[in-house]
Amino acid sequence: MKLRLFFSLVTMWVMIGFAVPAKAELEIDITRGHLEPTPLAIPAFTGSSAPEREIGELIANVIRADLERSGLFKVLDQASYIEQQTNIDIQPRFADWRVIRADALLAGRVVIENENRVRVDMRLWDVFAETHLFGQQMGTTPENWRRIAHKIADSIYQKLTGESGYFDTRVVFIAESGPKINRTKRLAIMDQDGANPTFLTPGSYTVLTPRFSPTTQQITYLSYATQVPSVFLFNIETGRQEVLGDFPGMTFAPRFSPDGKKVIMSLVRAGNSDIWLMDLRTRRRVQLTDSPAIDTSPSFSPDGSKIVFNSDRGGSSQLYIMNVDGSGTHRITFGDGRYSAPVWSPRGDLIAFTKQNKGQFHIGVMRPDGDGERVLTTAYLDEGPTWSPNGRVLMFTRETRPGAGPKIWSIDLTGANLRRVPTPEDSSDPAWSPLIE
Repeated sequence: MKLRLFFSLVTMWVMIGFAVPAKAELEIDITRGHLEPTPLAIPAFTGSSAPEREIGELIANVIRADLERSGLFKVLDQASYIEQQTNIDIQPRFADWRVIRADALLAGRVVIENENRVRVDMRLWDVFAETHLFGQQMGTTPENWRRIAHKIADSIYQKLTGESGYFDTRVVFIAESGPKINRTKRLAIMDQDGANPTFLTPGSYTVLTPRFSPTTQQITYLSYATQVPSVFLFNIETGRQEVLGDFPGMTFAPRFSPDGKKVIMSLVRAGNSDIWLMDLRTRRRVQLTDSPAIDTSPSFSPDGSKIVFNSDRGGSSQLYIMNVDGSGTHRITFGDGRYSAPVWSPRGDLIAFTKQNKGQFHIGVMRPDGDGERVLTTAYLDEGPTWSPNGRVLMFTRETRPGAGPKIWSIDLTGANLRRVPTPEDSSDPAWSPLIE
């Protein structure tokens, strides 16, 4: 399977210098809830030929969609633009852009250098301060234009918010089809916006709960290919698969440690589920919990020093934290309902979780000490949150009613901007990659 195109790297990435001041006056505080979206103008990218202009419009469309989908930006209608830019090397007429109330202006140009290389130049301007914020020049193969668009969107997001972006990422998930009693479940991967969906397994056996490694190049997933629950490692770039081990009774794939050298998992032995740690090099396993209760769904803190998991040792499923060696276990949830599927934020400041209470499911977040719990979603069935690499957005699985197929949705950390992520069929168990290098 040839998947190298998914992760082909941009071959050039340089900053363009200008004589005009580079100090940005436009700033967006994304820590406040329900922000009024910042208006941006993104004209079509220029080009000296029809093919260049065609690629330029494709790139501009992806940038517009990325930024609007974040909920932080509003791209102004192109029909309202007064100035029609033909040369991005000339300073824009800022007054024309202030009239339509654009806070920032993106200007771009596409140059086809040869049949194997496209160059994209861009500049971002602060309209009201009349300053140049930054510029970039990137080159890649013609078929890889979408990655350039995502990288530009990431750069704009970072410049205007001070936070790293999340657009140049992938999501691995379970693609589902067929009747409920004989469901086909295949491992699949797509861009974070739902583009380029590709199946990674054939559908002749069931796969569940994929997880990304910190390097983005490997996925763990649970497979029933041999009728016994087995955990596989899948290399995305090469398509190579290897068995990590056979684990009868396992219901969730393991999660990677932050350094990618270990995985943590829950294993059932003699009817009892405990947390285990495995070294990927030696395959040596160490048991971390030893309780008559059900301990499951472990997730590392970003620094690798602590582990959050859910357990019913207190009578109902609640969240607990322990040190990486299994010591210092303590409970952090005491509210109504049952808590499960905790996932530590990449920023380390929050833990996302699934909560079941009074016949409904929720996705929520709380601080690692259990304080500050906030419910972000409520539905017939919401479960399995996964974090964007900047810790600002969550994806999860949602079923809106009994019998409805599962879909993937996203919501930002404030509880606003709820959106469905487009997939060609039913989908579940999303896992978000780190930023692609």
